[in-house]
Amino acid sequence: MIFSPNSLAWPLTLFGLVAAGLRSTLASSLYTPPELAHQLKDSGARMIFVHPTLFPVLIKTFGLLGISDHEARRRVVIMSYVDQDRADEKAAKIGPEWTRLNELFGEGRLHSEELFVGDQAHETAFLTTGLSKGVELTHRNIIALVTCFLTCFEKADPKTDVTAAPLPFYHIALMMNLMCDFVAQVPEVIVPRFEPNSFAKTIEQYKVSRMHFVPPILVTMSFHPAFDKHNMTTLKLLSGGAAPLGDGLVNKVLAKFADRGNNQLKITQGYGLTETASQTHWLKVQDSMRKVGSVGWLLPNLQARLVDDDENDIKPGPENRGELWVRGPTVMKGYWNNPTATKRAITPDGWFKTGDIVIVDDEDFFRVVDRKKELIKYKGFQVPPAELEALLLSKEDILDAAVIGVQSPEEATELPCAYIVASRNAELLKDPKAAAAFGEEVQRWMKPKVSHYKYLRGGVFIIEAIPKTGSGKILRSNLRELAKKQRLEQALQSRL
Repeated sequence: MIFSPNSLAWPLTLFGLVAAGLRSTLASSLYTPPELAHQLKDSGARMIFVHPTLFPVLIKTFGLLGISDHEARRRVVIMSYVDQDRADEKAAKIGPEWTRLNELFGEGRLHSEELFVGDQAHETAFLTTGLSKGVELTHRNIIALVTCFLTCFEKADPKTDVTAAPLPFYHIALMMNLMCDFVAQVPEVIVPRFEPNSFAKTIEQYKVSRMHFVPPILVTMSFHPAFDKHNMTTLKLLSGGAAPLGDGLVNKVLAKFADRGNNQLKITQGYGLTETASQTHWLKVQDSMRKVGSVGWLLPNLQARLVDDDENDIKPGPENRGELWVRGPTVMKGYWNNPTATKRAITPDGWFKTGDIVIVDDEDFFRVVDRKKELIKYKGFQVPPAELEALLLSKEDILDAAVIGVQSPEEATELPCAYIVASRNAELLKDPKAAAAFGEEVQRWMKPKVSHYKYLRGGVFIIEAIPKTGSGKILRSNLRELAKKQRLEQALQSRL
């Protein structure tokens, strides 16, 4: 197991484990002791490579699991590599009895890396197990994706291009991008975490030309003063994923950077899942503005289908939407220790059911319109939250947005409801009347832009921040709980 924020020791550890032929499971650096305990038990990991800053969390985890100090010292390697890591060791009070990563250098070597050929190519290389279903990715999955992606992604010049990685390496997309940069010999600036001021300074200091993002980072770049203060003219390509990217946000960022002298910037995105070893689709730069909002074409060596709720094939076309199924060498081996879930997700002839609803236009460009399980049903009409979120983000005074369905007992249906972060959020959060008035303004603004069944009948509410995962996906379950609480409070107030 690797349990670490982004650090210089991270790629050394990852590539070393792969070369040694070991199976790795990657843990979120945000995990609490109970969450980490679940992954340790579920994965069966015997060795843990931990960054000094997360050592206290690991020790508490061992306490929950009843692992003795002696056993812990046998199973742990502290990921110390640079001076800052050693300073972090002192802060965490890590004694000399613990093994350090740099102590392993020079202790022996393999004459060559382990080769996984023939049937061994189907052995599990990475196990992305956590509180959700664990995914087994094989050596074949990884090689197929890296080989394919390097032929499709816009080529970088190792002598002039610099990539920045402000997203966590434990996420499959960033791990794969790390591998691709490694193979392409492109320098990569490792950022421990995304913080606007330090990240903007990093872009200027290292003349970053390319970076990977999730939509929340792009939202921050669209308004945060740090990206006005520092020189952003070296940026050429921003590539995104994890959540649908609308044209409103893209145009907002491009306009801001153009005003500050950067007219070369391109913003594009791809699509994929952990179960497909990251990307299955990519929007090439030359199409990024003409097809903004699309995730591009299907990558080589993959097949795709659109199916309806009865799993019948749907003919592709801009008016036809269906669940995306994909098949090919990047599709996972299966869900870890969960044959039932694997059988539900992968058909006997190898089609993986993504759960995402897409449309395909006349030029074979794919657009993700929503998750199958997240569609709002208003009186029989299907309302895609992602579509409404993209529209909300095109409004100048809205910084972030999420849409969910809230049940209306009176109308016996779901109502689309929006939670937003406004540019004058601090003021609105202190003034409920002003917040309500702004919400009504947003509702009126939306009406002429959407069909009647997509109106935000469930209301528009100001919120401090949209709850999201580390990879940028909206935590809609959190918002549904918030909506229940709000409606309960309203019901109680009406009785007083």
